[in-house]
Amino acid sequence: MATPDKNGTPSIDSVSLAIIEQLQEDGRRPYAAIGKAVGLSEAAVRQRVQKLLDQGVMQIVAVTDPLTVGFRRQAMVGIDVDGDLDPVADALTAMDEVEYVVVTAGSFDLLIEVVCEDDDHLLETINKRIRTLPGVRSTESFVYLKLRKQTYTWGTR
Repeated sequence: MATPDKNGTPSIDSVSLAIIEQLQEDGRRPYAAIGKAVGLSEAAVRQRVQKLLDQGVMQIVAVTDPLTVGFRRQAMVGIDVDGDLDPVADALTAMDEVEYVVVTAGSFDLLIEVVCEDDDHLLETINKRIRTLPGVRSTESFVYLKLRKQTYTWGTR
């Protein structure tokens, strides 16, 4: 099970990790099949999965290839911020084009990934929406030419 540690972070046991691994291989795998693989009943797997979902340990989602659904341009954007990072991070989080926001310790204060329809959409997003946010000092864009690897299995290594 996932029980909170002293910091309130869920600590996940080996059976729950095995369930997560099964779902990472196939998010539609039946609970009965997962139960057989991890040594639990279907009902016990269902309960554990629901608890992991309720605790925010995992999500079960459909992952698409952006190119196949009309998004032709992806980029990583490094952002330098003057002052408090939180308002800028919150504003970026609210943008549909922004897939994730990471507060970093390094060359940039924030790293974000954006997914856009095309180069014009990317330019508009960076120039008119990101660079105009109060507190944004500068940006540096890293346009994706080819995605070579993207996995979601790091949760069980």
